[in-house]
Amino acid sequence: MIQRIHILGASGSGTTTLARAIASATSACHLDTDDFFWIKTTPPFRTIREVAVRQELLRQALAKTAAWTLSGSLCGWGDFAIPLFDLVVFLTVPRKMRMQRLLDREIARYGAEIEDPDDPRHETHRAFLDWAAAYDKGGPEIRSRSMHEDWLAQLPRPALRIEGDQPVEESLHIVLSRITSLGKLNQ
Repeated sequence: MIQRIHILGASGSGTTTLARAIASATSACHLDTDDFFWIKTTPPFRTIREVAVRQELLRQALAKTAAWTLSGSLCGWGDFAIPLFDLVVFLTVPRKMRMQRLLDREIARYGAEIEDPDDPRHETHRAFLDWAAAYDKGGPEIRSRSMHEDWLAQLPRPALRIEGDQPVEESLHIVLSRITSLGKLNQ
């Protein structure tokens, strides 16, 4: 039975949204790599947790339940989890759409004034968007499509690739269909 699913893709590709939908549909626990990678701060996403600490926290969380969906990137620090995955899903969304989603999310999270160069958070905001924009053309030394493709090539089984922008319900249907077909193969 397919119970342990990892979903990755660029920031803004919908990994967390899809993982939550899968977890809800399958009564699994949803985990997000950001919760292990980052120390909780206000504002968030400022302090990176040490590798050994985040690995141990993730190991503990994965061991607590048999069924989980894990969203986010593990490249460079979470390879120990690869043998645990029953299914890996790789999401790709056109760059322009991803960047608009991220901008909308930033504004919803911090307010429209974040776009004002005089706002003290503006520089950090722009740096994040620049980092996210580099995903498609960046090399394997940074979190990029290249890094993700290299990581996916090392998996013991091919990942399910979902490309383009479709409603989360459609992506959920694709994943649930794959879970069903893989479950039948394993019987």
